[in-house]
Amino acid sequence: MLKALNLENINKSYGSIQALRDINLTISDGEFFSLLGPSGSGKTTCLKVIAGFEAPDEGSVVIFDQEVTNIPPFKRQVNTVFQDYALFPHMNVRQNVGYSLKVQKLKGPSIEKSIDEILEIVNLTGYDFRKPSELSGGQRQRVALARALVNKPKILLLDEPLGALDLKLREKMQIELKNIQRQFKITFIYVTHDQQEALSMSDRIAVFNDGKIEQVDTPANIYSKPINSFVADFIGTTSIFDKVSAMNLFNLDSAFSVRPENVLIFDKEKDLIGINKNEYFIANGTVIDCQFQGSHLKITFSTDANSKLSAFKSLEGNINQIYDVNSKHLIAWKRSDITILNE
Repeated sequence: MLKALNLENINKSYGSIQALRDINLTISDGEFFSLLGPSGSGKTTCLKVIAGFEAPDEGSVVIFDQEVTNIPPFKRQVNTVFQDYALFPHMNVRQNVGYSLKVQKLKGPSIEKSIDEILEIVNLTGYDFRKPSELSGGQRQRVALARALVNKPKILLLDEPLGALDLKLREKMQIELKNIQRQFKITFIYVTHDQQEALSMSDRIAVFNDGKIEQVDTPANIYSKPINSFVADFIGTTSIFDKVSAMNLFNLDSAFSVRPENVLIFDKEKDLIGINKNEYFIANGTVIDCQFQGSHLKITFSTDANSKLSAFKSLEGNINQIYDVNSKHLIAWKRSDITILNE
């Protein structure tokens, strides 16, 4: 498969702060690829290096087999959509979208046709002459997308473009973004700190932490097969047992994690009848928190001095169900459902 981007041994520091550490990454043409991590993890710096807004201290940036490490942003085959959209407030929608075409000295009917086509794709037909101040947040976001896509870049870089939107609109725009990416069949490189956003939209994800990449994989594998405790804890809800607790509680010589949807809750020993204890880990748990989350409860147990464990319990129509704090239960999960962590 054709490589859209190749980063080799990228390092970047700001004074004594090392923002990127030995970044090596290959992204294929047509991928929806997310750079995911907490604030300060290096993901946005990595995007700026790809775009050309920042020069790496070491390493090389290759876009479609062209070395671009020392080439300025406007000469790279990429466009960027920022969180604040950076629309020109004095220009209407058509003028904003067509700006990059005019910068390229294009003229005549071809510009107007290109603008019409992209406005139809992003569902903004009829909004041509509105100013940004007359648009909703979602509409402004689509104008920024249209402006970035109208000159057909080979790679589109998106720096937390949905961060300013409310939850419902963000979820709607996630679907629209993915549909636009499929329609254009170009590479999207998407920066976010939102795990759900990355999991739901991406073909693959790179998880950043403290300037380095912890894991690159598909969303399913990032979720179900995290390589270490950072990835396990950062992606979704999980419970982590360190090596001491794993040995003391289960005679297991390795740290591991377990997802709450895989945990069963029992009130008494006799409720375990029918459970093959050779296939399960079983522990005593004391409830320390119980949260109502709509279709289910999220219950947090203390299992020993070092470990806490979360479980989801379906309400099954009983919305008044609750687990009292300090109540004691038996908790169990299949041995096959744990993820061994490389610590």
